[in-house]
Amino acid sequence: MKTTKIVLDTNVLYSGLYSSEGASYVILEKIYDGLVIPVISTPLIFEYEEVLKRDQSILHLSDNEIDKLLDNICDLGEAQRISFLWRPYLKDPKDDHVLELAIASNTNMIVTHNIKDFRGSENFGINVIKPGQFLEKIK
Repeated sequence: MKTTKIVLDTNVLYSGLYSSEGASYVILEKIYDGLVIPVISTPLIFEYEEVLKRDQSILHLSDNEIDKLLDNICDLGEAQRISFLWRPYLKDPKDDHVLELAIASNTNMIVTHNIKDFRGSENFGINVIKPGQFLEKIK
């Protein structure tokens, strides 16, 4: 299996940490196995941190565990600088940085549970798919 680059939306990271039963968890395993490479940016890592630390009691993770997790994602991921902003483009401006990351990195795939939030991404050649669809695609 060849490696696949993706932009991992925060809700997929959260879901994978919340439950070890679903496709989101399997994607996290594939990241740790080096089969999937998350493309990351500073704004995305800050968003991961904010969401995970806000809900850390639900996830049963300490600040230290979240920091280590984010360090691992940074080590395993491919950092991308975003030098051109397409805002506002998406319905929810908080998602624009995710689309901008996919465009800047030439990553043609955003994996998310909220496909509708990324309507119009196809105009940039970006496929937006759910975790289960992604796993089917890379079989």
